[in-house]
Amino acid sequence: MEERKVVSIEDRIPKLKQTRRKKANRRLILYLTILFFLIAAVVYLQSPLSNVRNITVEGQYHVPAEEIQTLSGITTETNYWRMDTEELKEKVESHEEITFASIDRSFPNDVTIEVEEAERIGYVQSNGQYYVIMEDGSRLDEETALPGGDAPVLAGFDKEMYLKEMSGELKELPPSVADLISEVHWEPEDGNPYKIRLYMNDGYQVEASIRTFSEKMPAYPSIAAQLEEGAEGVIHIDVGAYFEEFNTPEDNEENAGVEEDAGSESDSEPPSEEDGEQPAEPEQENAAADTEGAQDPVVDEPLRRE
Repeated sequence: MEERKVVSIEDRIPKLKQTRRKKANRRLILYLTILFFLIAAVVYLQSPLSNVRNITVEGQYHVPAEEIQTLSGITTETNYWRMDTEELKEKVESHEEITFASIDRSFPNDVTIEVEEAERIGYVQSNGQYYVIMEDGSRLDEETALPGGDAPVLAGFDKEMYLKEMSGELKELPPSVADLISEVHWEPEDGNPYKIRLYMNDGYQVEASIRTFSEKMPAYPSIAAQLEEGAEGVIHIDVGAYFEEFNTPEDNEENAGVEEDAGSESDSEPPSEEDGEQPAEPEQENAAADTEGAQDPVVDEPLRRE
């Protein structure tokens, strides 16, 4: 049999101690490393290094970016890791002109606030000032001396129900068509409280109904393109679609001239027999004829006597 080498316990103890020491050292290094990272994390979270450094606002048009940032409450002193994005999102969406907001974080210290604003449908005038009408028909408290030019002026809408319905119809309109409208006047009539008159940027007027406005108004560009250049009038799209041209000053002058000519001709015509007025000369001729007829028997009598 092969002889096995026998190692005494005294020889193995140093090796065991060395192995255990290495394991303990590795474990200690691991614990120290973890402790170091924990201390560094605490120091980082408590120091300005973890604060937001850059704040970007996107998607705003009418609402200033500074106002949105203030509304969110995010500053360069806000801790990057302690932000509750859902709570901040609700704060931004509480603004009456903002319908949607999102807050995104980008490592290491950047925050982006993206918003969507409610559409401005028009402007109404009150006490010499203009107020913004939103897509739901509500009116903003903010007042301006002049309309913004990004939406038409809504005039005569003194009843909220019709104003809200008109706002909803304008919202459904394509932007390319809505940009052509300068003013919308509410002109209710007996039996038709939904009648409106539009003043377009190209000079035409349009008569329509609030109820069918968003359905029929998109055809306006094609209708206007078929009209002669320089024509002025009203395009009716409430019942059917047709163009009614205005009477131009030249037409009025021509009509007045025709009436004057007709009047002068009637003055120069002699009175008719039906009126019973005869000129003097025909009466004398008839009288002479009558005398001649009366003298005929006198002339014939001597002839008969012969």
